Amino acid sequence: MALPPAFLDELRARTPLQAVVGRQVRLARSGKNWKGCCPFHGEKSPSFYVYDDHFHCFGCGAHGDAISFVMQSQGRGFPEAVEQLAAEAGMEVPKPTPEAAEIERRRHDLHSALQAAAAAYQRRLHLPEGRIALDYLRGRGLTDATIEKFGLGWTGEGRGALAAELGRDGIAPHLLEEAGLLRQSEHGGAPYDLFFNRVMFPIHDRRGRVVSFGGRTLGDGQPKYINGPETPLFSKRRNLYALNFAREGVRQGQVLMVVEGYMDVIALHQAGFTGAVAPLGTALTDDQLGELWRLSPEPVLCFDGDAAGARAAERAAEAALPLLAPDRTIGFATLPGGEDPDTLVRRQGAKAFTAILAAARPLSAVLFDVLRAGLTADPTPEQRAAFRARLEAAAARIPDRSLAGEYRAALLDRFFAERSTRRRPLPGARAAKPGLGRLPHAPLPYSRPIARTTFTADAAAAERERILTAILLRHPELLRDVEHAYADLPLPSPLSQLRATLLAWAESTDTLDFGGLMSHLSHSGLAAEAVQTLSAVPVPLPACAAPDAMPAEAEAGWWHIFGLMHRERLEEEVVAASRDFAERADGAAQRRLIALCAARDALRRGDQGEADG
Repeated sequence: MALPPAFLDELRARTPLQAVVGRQVRLARSGKNWKGCCPFHGEKSPSFYVYDDHFHCFGCGAHGDAISFVMQSQGRGFPEAVEQLAAEAGMEVPKPTPEAAEIERRRHDLHSALQAAAAAYQRRLHLPEGRIALDYLRGRGLTDATIEKFGLGWTGEGRGALAAELGRDGIAPHLLEEAGLLRQSEHGGAPYDLFFNRVMFPIHDRRGRVVSFGGRTLGDGQPKYINGPETPLFSKRRNLYALNFAREGVRQGQVLMVVEGYMDVIALHQAGFTGAVAPLGTALTDDQLGELWRLSPEPVLCFDGDAAGARAAERAAEAALPLLAPDRTIGFATLPGGEDPDTLVRRQGAKAFTAILAAARPLSAVLFDVLRAGLTADPTPEQRAAFRARLEAAAARIPDRSLAGEYRAALLDRFFAERSTRRRPLPGARAAKPGLGRLPHAPLPYSRPIARTTFTADAAAAERERILTAILLRHPELLRDVEHAYADLPLPSPLSQLRATLLAWAESTDTLDFGGLMSHLSHSGLAAEAVQTLSAVPVPLPACAAPDAMPAEAEAGWWHIFGLMHRERLEEEVVAASRDFAERADGAAQRRLIALCAARDALRRGDQGEADG
């Protein structure tokens, strides 16, 4: 007995074809797809292409899906290939029982009933009774070709007409009821039409089969739009409107995007944006995100520029976090206030919407703004601490540890940069005049020799962590420029306690000075730990940690030691500081860039004059 097509469809959807093929073929990116040398015939130039749901060799003509690839490449029969892929996908192959056969027969009957209903609705649209609906669709700017492509139709104005018409073709009312087209009367009468006096939008599955409908009333009735109910074929949480058309659009290079409504999708497809889809009356779900990621690693969510659009973006950002991976994310495009995709392309043309897509923002930027909502223009230390905690908690929801770390760094970088742009100059600080030529040389991080001691790698790392902390204890005014990097270091106890107290103190005061810090540490019970960190044991601290070190010397020394521990991160800091100086051109940005360049240059020269020798 054959396996149910619905099971095979789900198996193919859950099986990443690129991963299956990649076990035996070395694949390389080719646009949105993959290519490699065909495993079925010898070739030197790649002509074997892997798409989201099938492979094709333009050399020998080999073609198929994941199941057929396993069969052809491993010499397995159909049942064995299905068993292998099902086990990998965590699915159980259904047993060929009479009950399973009956379920599949009914699914086939439901597909047939829905297809017949779609044809009936389309016929009525072009009858005199459907003139009002056809005029409405044309009035919304749709061409007859677009109306035909999407199978748009009209229910008619009389109840019971659908059951009567399809009954003549042998389709029983109970089948229409199971398909979600008829509804039982609450008063015990005959079932009645769910859709009445509405323009009809067929909803297809990924293979293009009709699985349900959406309907829009042309009168004053509410709700304006309704979707069919949950059925054996249709789930609002899993289906996406126009996914069957978008799959082909994405293959041809279109951006996969999510908009809010039927008419938005149709208008965009007509304007050439054939990667558009829409959810079906629900917020974007995990299942729908999975469907999107099967087609594109970075679909764009396009929301209206009003309060409802902002709430939708917030829900989508929160829902996506626990599902993110290095190879899948989402972007966000925001429309101008009062516009939706349908009105925008009709009034301003395709170029206007292209500009909206080009300005799409990454998830990290949108997430920061979402979590910042409600924060005042001049937040209190408590509010900033709570905001920072929200940022870190959001990053922690990402299951991939490396990606979570990148998100934490990106969110905190913006957190610190935001405060840096509005912080007040420190008392007694003199602003340097921005230079227009070459940056002046800063003092080297270490201006006098220190004791040379032989360290193990672990001991050297521990000493560097102590020196970084000691510099900030002695020169806390540097904290504003380095705390984003300092906060990410995995410090041991008691340095971690000192850091936590130091950062909390910095949030609560505008004046960062040694005396105030030591007083705070004393009240916090950490005076002894601070004294030990600043001591000359096991070796004397370098000159940049000395009380008489100039601020530029101390900062360059801090970044030098940080660079010894994290060379790549130091290079990133130099790039960021260069960009910041180019944008702001003020004294603070210049001093930070000078210190970072001095530290980087010292490392490049192989200057190893730090405590561990």
